[in-house]
Amino acid sequence: MKVVALAGGVGGAKLADGIARSGLSTLTVIVNTGDDFKHFGLYISPDLDTVCYNLAGMENPESGWGRTEESWETLSEIEKLGGPAWFSLGNRDLATHLERTRRLNNGEELSQVTADFCRSWGIEATVLPMSDDLVPTVVKTNQGDLSFQDYFVKLKCEPEVDGFLYQGAEIAQPAPGVIEAIDQADLIVICPSNPWVSIAPILAIPDIRSTLMEKVVIAVSPIISGNAVKGPAAKMYLEMGIQPSAAVVADHYSDLLTGFILDKQDQALISDIELKYSDSIKVLPTNTWMKTREDRVKVAEDVINFGQTLIKEV
Repeated sequence: MKVVALAGGVGGAKLADGIARSGLSTLTVIVNTGDDFKHFGLYISPDLDTVCYNLAGMENPESGWGRTEESWETLSEIEKLGGPAWFSLGNRDLATHLERTRRLNNGEELSQVTADFCRSWGIEATVLPMSDDLVPTVVKTNQGDLSFQDYFVKLKCEPEVDGFLYQGAEIAQPAPGVIEAIDQADLIVICPSNPWVSIAPILAIPDIRSTLMEKVVIAVSPIISGNAVKGPAAKMYLEMGIQPSAAVVADHYSDLLTGFILDKQDQALISDIELKYSDSIKVLPTNTWMKTREDRVKVAEDVINFGQTLIKEV
């Protein structure tokens, strides 16, 4: 079975890792690059790195991002010298950014660099940035328009959000292999990533969204009992006047969905979702909280088994 996962952030990385470890499919992960930015002149791809580090089994187990057994001497020295230390750059992580930047400066594309890094790290899944073009996410807030990393890391998500811009998305081209992977996929999985800032930038690229419209698509809710498992998704919904719930996540993706997975804590919402969409979206409750690697695999198995059922019904 060929699965394409759309992912960003820790939740997306965990489910992508679970799908890869399940052994039930061949996996391609299309990763958000709206978070990408330059820092100290280095090209940093936070979501790509989080997905890759998880797939390689070398992520920080406590945070879910960054490297395991990391050290911070360089960042500590930068801080002593009065430099900006608001974005955490570990020594191991720094090697990734240095080598990526060197190769990009030599004219290589992000997709090629990512593929080579995956081979070096022993990652069997195919990992693709959504685009080799720049598509920076801008967060519209009560403090003005902010770059994503300024909002998310520097200001710790404190400003109130009232919208988002995905600059250049309308003219961005999918990275090589993205459309082909979607075309050939049996199942598309939208991971439990932040709908606004991890998945929406991918879907904002017209060729990607239009290709997905023809596929069997399952989304996994990142909202459980009205709260985000990790990150500011619930806060964003509230600040834009939307009560956060698994149901509004289903609404968010409704034009794409064949199936939707929510946590068992939210199974009371199932009948309302299926009724609203006249049973065109089938809903599966399961345990979606992924605290361990075993949890990741179990959720992945549920996703793929559900997908196989939906494929037979289409």
